Amino acid sequence: MELALHGKKLLVTGGTRGIGRGIALAAARAGADVVTCYRQESEAVATLTAALKETGGDHHVLRADLGDIAEVDRLIAEVKDRWGRLDGIVNNAGVISHIPFADLPAEEWSRIIDTNLTAAYRVIQQSLPLLGAGSSVVNIGSRGAAAGIPLRAHYTAAKAAMTGLTRSLAKELGPRGIRVNVVAPGVIETEAFDDMPAERAAGLRATYAQKTALARLGTVDEIAGPVLFLLGDHAAYITGETLSVDGGI
Repeated sequence: MELALHGKKLLVTGGTRGIGRGIALAAARAGADVVTCYRQESEAVATLTAALKETGGDHHVLRADLGDIAEVDRLIAEVKDRWGRLDGIVNNAGVISHIPFADLPAEEWSRIIDTNLTAAYRVIQQSLPLLGAGSSVVNIGSRGAAAGIPLRAHYTAAKAAMTGLTRSLAKELGPRGIRVNVVAPGVIETEAFDDMPAERAAGLRATYAQKTALARLGTVDEIAGPVLFLLGDHAAYITGETLSVDGGI
């Protein structure tokens, strides 16, 4: 079964690094036209832009800080001006920090909630005029939302709320032919592992190898595949679901 997305217009938020980058590139290679966004300039922005250019298609890498609702609205307006429609959305943009709950400042709570949850609400809401029957929204959650993770109360709260948002929207938007699902990754090896000391990275790999049924971390491509499936027509009767992609953690 080919996960083909030929001719589909997709928005993938937070697509320059990690899981979002993998999804954006996989979608482009599957034939979709992709708009993705980033918060600040970096080498990752330049390399993604080059990679998408080599892939072929009508792709755009735009700056937008999704922690700011006005920036979200500007991004969707630009998508409307460029394409006039959307066939799929992947709400991937997110931030994380590790702070004891007793010390968690209100502004940090708001920053994490705004980027991980409020941005998804606004992206979907403002995109509704662009989404027709057969379109698909995939929200990137986290396996940690179900398990709970110390020092990440704000992050896990946002990701848990994403599941509730998804379930409600699946029922509300279903009569319009719009599907809404969650993909909840486990521990995925991204370029962040390259940025940490080698000893710590090796320790994390060993720890999670013992905690997963498949005895290893996941890869970005192993998240992109299920996301593309949910975006495509093969998943036309799937909505309101949370798909855990975690190696059996």
